[in-house]
Amino acid sequence: MKKILYICTLFCVIMLAGCDDLLDVTPGSELTDDGFWKSAKDFEGACNKLYYDLGGWSNDTRADELVGKSSDDISSGNSTIKSGNSNWKNRYSYIYVANNIIDKGLKASVAESVRDRWLAEAYFFRAYHYFELVKKYGDVPLILKIFTSTSDPDLKMGRTPRETVIQQCYTDLEFAIKYLPDHKDLPTSELGRRRVSTSSALGMIVRIGLYEGTFRKYHGGNDAAEHLKKSINAFERLDAKGYHKLFEDFNEVFSYKNEANNVNREIIFGKPYGENDFATVTTGHMNTRELEGNFALTRNILDLFLYADGLPMSKTALKVEKETSMNNIVGLDTDGNPLPNDKGQRDPRLLKTIWTFNDAVEYESFMGWSEAGKGKYHPFDSQRPKGYICKKAFFGSMWSNSLGNKDFTDKILIRYAEMLVSYAEALYELNGSITDAQLDATINKLRERVGFNIPLTNDFVTKNGLDMLEEIRRERTVELMAEGFRYDDIIRWKTAEKVLPVAMIGPYCSPDEVQTTATYEDSKKRLTDSEGKIDGTFAYDQQGVYVIEYANTRKFNPKRDYLYPIPTDEIAYSDDNITQNPEW
Repeated sequence: MKKILYICTLFCVIMLAGCDDLLDVTPGSELTDDGFWKSAKDFEGACNKLYYDLGGWSNDTRADELVGKSSDDISSGNSTIKSGNSNWKNRYSYIYVANNIIDKGLKASVAESVRDRWLAEAYFFRAYHYFELVKKYGDVPLILKIFTSTSDPDLKMGRTPRETVIQQCYTDLEFAIKYLPDHKDLPTSELGRRRVSTSSALGMIVRIGLYEGTFRKYHGGNDAAEHLKKSINAFERLDAKGYHKLFEDFNEVFSYKNEANNVNREIIFGKPYGENDFATVTTGHMNTRELEGNFALTRNILDLFLYADGLPMSKTALKVEKETSMNNIVGLDTDGNPLPNDKGQRDPRLLKTIWTFNDAVEYESFMGWSEAGKGKYHPFDSQRPKGYICKKAFFGSMWSNSLGNKDFTDKILIRYAEMLVSYAEALYELNGSITDAQLDATINKLRERVGFNIPLTNDFVTKNGLDMLEEIRRERTVELMAEGFRYDDIIRWKTAEKVLPVAMIGPYCSPDEVQTTATYEDSKKRLTDSEGKIDGTFAYDQQGVYVIEYANTRKFNPKRDYLYPIPTDEIAYSDDNITQNPEW
């Protein structure tokens, strides 16, 4: 914690002005913290640092959902205790920024309405980052002030109970709800359209309440119902505004083509990127094309997509019993034609989530330039991970262009679809049941949007021997796939111990669908045999599928791995007032 004290205050609260007029501050030697905090523009500029600190485009490979070019230490159970871990240090530096704005703002000589509007942003982000800490570490020190002296005893503070920290998050977010603008009233500029709003704060309460309620329900703990009620209430307050709704064209939602569209009411909160007035406030840009070469989806996760009859793989008659192409997973043959008798036909979202063999990798004209098509997709490219390459959020190439390799695709952090599946889950977890009307207002809206016209109903579940909670969780997983939710979900559901220490499976590998004979020969040693085994151990119920990671290389200790280890240097800085998590 002591390192937080030495963060440069000016850097934490002031983003240097660029060629735009986003932030007007006194220049040179006059730029001091004491000379700041005089106007709404000062507060706005200080709050811009909070957006700069948001995580950018990245891939979460900690679960069974995504794999990279090498195994993930957390997913495979090979994580170790580290000193100077950025998961801890960075979050506290971001919290320091928020605390500094709050501290200075409460003392500033500005109109109360101005002060509260910008303090609300700081309170939002403080809650946002504390929740991230709690998810990873459980109890964490709750620091609500800035440090002005190395002798401050709170520098060696121990861990604050999880419930106390979460209640502070709720308090901060309620302040934000009271003083932030409504989403419909946000400016239309690149920066303005992504500033936090009342909707953002309500969305965070929906998320936190669901996480905490289910975590306590399945891990043991008090007040699970109270947190679930918080989530439900926040959604109903959000929905009562009548502003947010699903974007109609799910093709554009999944490709993020309309992330920059101000009329896309599905987006509740996101990290903005922009060429103009936001260029000095964010990291500038992110190349989403690079993502396709760095991560891939597993067969483990794609098997959760329902078949065209609305049934899962374990129940359907549409499963392809003996695959001959990687395309069979979406009901197509190697030439892209539908298989006979609807075999393999799935929820339409699956086809929009992954590249298939011979899929045309097309790029869109954007920002005044375009690139010729990259050609057709072939699996098992040596430059990519050996899973299913993700099409979702792939928005043009942005690889070589007149703007200097810049991609200004915003990263969506909260969208209305998440709110719908969260509300359905919270209702079921609280009541042990959910009505058909509630399903129609949530999950079935998502299915309708994509043309998947098999509604989830209580009767359908009963007749087909399904489990309603499992189906609600399934809907959440497929809708939010590759958006950074899966690891948190399997942690709070306490299912990580079941889904992580197993083989990670990739596509069916055909010699006719790889680019070279050498590629196939290299892959053969990792393909399942006629009994679904590899090296004598069962891996998957198909012959010829690629095993990305062997089960015997993966483990999960349920007594230890549901929480991260506390970095050793933080324990030392606290004179051992901060204690280590169990079994680490």
